[in-house]
Amino acid sequence: MRGRICVVLGLAAVAGLGVGVPSASASAVPPTAASAAAAQGWSARSSDGKGWASGNSSFSESAGLRVTGSLYDARGTRACSWVKVRSLSDKLKYRTVTFRNCSSTPRAFSVRAGYVLKTEAKVCRGTSTRITGKCSGWRLVWRQGG
Repeated sequence: MRGRICVVLGLAAVAGLGVGVPSASASAVPPTAASAAAAQGWSARSSDGKGWASGNSSFSESAGLRVTGSLYDARGTRACSWVKVRSLSDKLKYRTVTFRNCSSTPRAFSVRAGYVLKTEAKVCRGTSTRITGKCSGWRLVWRQGG
């Protein structure tokens, strides 16, 4: 008898009959990682304030994490601005990507980090060939789980 009542109530819920059981469309569906992790903004500035970067990070289930942004360099400086983006993989190894801007116009950059645990960025000052110092601390760009 109980088996028949459960089947009848289950069919009523599927058919959308209001028998006291909520329908499938009204049930709460937990958000996926893609919908929960909408584009998150971030920014970082070098310690001397002459270089800065800002951007967004977005996660998709098909491609993983993608970090995009712009690197700015102050006018009238002979040095260059650098941004370092590092990602911690699920194998606990860091992958670092570096971009340089030596002009006063913003330079766009994009990093496909893939499936990572967290991503951080920092902005530094340097010459046209290497970073010489005056870096910001590592700024959190994205972390798995929010």
